[in-house]
Amino acid sequence: MVWPAAGAVVLALLFAGWATVTALGRDAGRPAAAAVPGDGSADAGFARDMSVHHQQAVEMSFIVRDRTRDEEVRRLAYDIANTQANQRGMMLGWLDLWGLPKTAPDREPMAWMARGHGTDPGGAHGGHGDAHGGGHGDPAATAGGALMPGMATKAELERLRSASGVAAEVLYLQLMTDHHEGGVAMAQGCADACRVGVERSLAQGMVDAQRSEIGLMADLLAKRGAKPRG
Repeated sequence: MVWPAAGAVVLALLFAGWATVTALGRDAGRPAAAAVPGDGSADAGFARDMSVHHQQAVEMSFIVRDRTRDEEVRRLAYDIANTQANQRGMMLGWLDLWGLPKTAPDREPMAWMARGHGTDPGGAHGGHGDAHGGGHGDPAATAGGALMPGMATKAELERLRSASGVAAEVLYLQLMTDHHEGGVAMAQGCADACRVGVERSLAQGMVDAQRSEIGLMADLLAKRGAKPRG
């Protein structure tokens, strides 16, 4: 399989950003200004947090590309990387359109979802907060743990980089299953709480697509004598 060059991915992100600006301008038949959410809204929080979440999925997919020659896994990894890179470009484009910062280091990740669902962002979702060395900043810089639901730890990413062949395939599929399960929970939170129609639609699309891919990954794991980590 021939994977796209980095320049092609950048062009895709730029196009996605332009396309989403156009779509938001038409949202619900209103001017874009009428649909601008607040900085502390679920819309802004989801766009920021899911952009980080997607970034790691793209990273893991490019890692496994270089660790296996299996066409099934490489095809899935390509699809995930391409889809999530484009979605990330859309969400960052929305933040630009809304005049909001792309990062919020003074806010706890997932706080937007906790407000919408009455949950503790450091509890039910796990994977971030004090138990993993802090809840702010770039997940790659977080000591030993993940920021958001389903995200792989630094140690797990290093294991993936060190693995090869079937071992890399199994670990990737397990990590990506966890990642998708966390992503589904986050996207469902936006589908329930976001106010911008086009963003709710994107979030629901993520829920549907990632649930389908979770099933596919379970099948691929079974073919390799393995199963999701649960």
